[in-house]
Amino acid sequence: MINERYFEQLAVDATRENEIRNRHYHLYRVKRGLRNADGSGVLVGLTTVSSVLGYEKIDEEIVPVEGRLYYRGIDLKELVKGFSSANRFGFEETLFLLLFGWLPNGAQLQDFSSLMGEMRQLRLNFARDVLQTFRTRDVMNALARSVMTLYGIDEDAENLAVSNQIRQAMELTAKIVTLVPYAYYSIQHGFYNGSLIIHPPDPTLSSAENFLRLLRPDQQYTELEAKTLDVAMVLHADHGGGNNSTFTMRVVSSTLTDIYSAASAALGSLKGPLHGGASSKVATMMQDIKKNVTNWSNPDEVRDYLRKIMQGETFDRQKKLYGIGHAVYTLSDPRAVILKKYAKELAKEKGREEEFALYEAVENEAPNAVREVKDDADMVLSANVDFYSGFVYDCLGIPTELYTPIFAMSRMAGWCAHRLELVTNPNKLMRPAYKSITKTRPYVSLDLRETKMQEE
Repeated sequence: MINERYFEQLAVDATRENEIRNRHYHLYRVKRGLRNADGSGVLVGLTTVSSVLGYEKIDEEIVPVEGRLYYRGIDLKELVKGFSSANRFGFEETLFLLLFGWLPNGAQLQDFSSLMGEMRQLRLNFARDVLQTFRTRDVMNALARSVMTLYGIDEDAENLAVSNQIRQAMELTAKIVTLVPYAYYSIQHGFYNGSLIIHPPDPTLSSAENFLRLLRPDQQYTELEAKTLDVAMVLHADHGGGNNSTFTMRVVSSTLTDIYSAASAALGSLKGPLHGGASSKVATMMQDIKKNVTNWSNPDEVRDYLRKIMQGETFDRQKKLYGIGHAVYTLSDPRAVILKKYAKELAKEKGREEEFALYEAVENEAPNAVREVKDDADMVLSANVDFYSGFVYDCLGIPTELYTPIFAMSRMAGWCAHRLELVTNPNKLMRPAYKSITKTRPYVSLDLRETKMQEE
């Protein structure tokens, strides 16, 4: 029988032996979290896939600017404007751009989208054999195991030829749209006595349409719902090579392992709450604000409650305003700016304009609340994409458990694009250095160790 106290005592001792103090990082000039002193990321690589602009450096000083995100050199705002003004779904077009580096013409886009539609179907009984037989309560873990199962099905899984990598990238990005709702319903049925809903994907529909069709029992959705989810997927498709999960994809791929192993590792990275859990935390925070702020239209009352959250007096006591601020963006997050417009339209369709107005009030007052509590009048903050993501997903009737999996479903595009970039260039195994701060000590024989314990 497992003795929990045994592990608790070991935990106390292990924590003591593994302690690394902040002064050690300063002493050895180690950039903790691969971050520079000003919070910017340490430059560790080059990429052609995407780039993020959140500030400029002038004479080594950070100067805030309006945020920009570029996919293969194309401004994200222009990309979204291009396909949305033509009343076209954009995720498949964005995937093509990220993978290959150019925008497809009409025939290329049609052929690519058709092939993606064919690839969305899973092998017969996959859901039963993989998702329902060996169950897990977490959708992200279910996705990671499913991805590794796809390795076993792929007869050419280890082939690193560029043509094969392209095929695998398309397969993964197509199939994860099917896997997410299948995994969700398998968990609901297996653990919570919910209905097991397994609709077949429609090869003629876009990724966003298929997801809503597979998730909803009646398979119905409005055009605005599908277009909004499509845009959200485009906004989350990539964010440079430095975010944790993409960096994981590149680090693991640098060993020249198969794409399934690397994608599984990236899924594990995104599952961590410090990376992929922000939209869920925003949704929880906003529920708390709705309960505790009496007059949603009073900015002073909103700001007062936000200050209480920042001071650790209420909500989760973590002294954080989720969805506010970003590691790179300063004046604005371009993804949040775009998604906010769709969130407003969706709120009208769902009759939730008052709630949307509260989100706007929080977005406006949160930077003021943070500056007041931090006593830093020069601090520059803005809402990030996670701030409106949760609201959009909630309006779409998507369960909170699927917020991070939708992130993964979208980001698979960027992961695969970075993987393709890595295998098409001369590769060098990534191996950063770590400085040991443990003092050398002699080996002590078992007899002497036991004698010492008896003396103590």
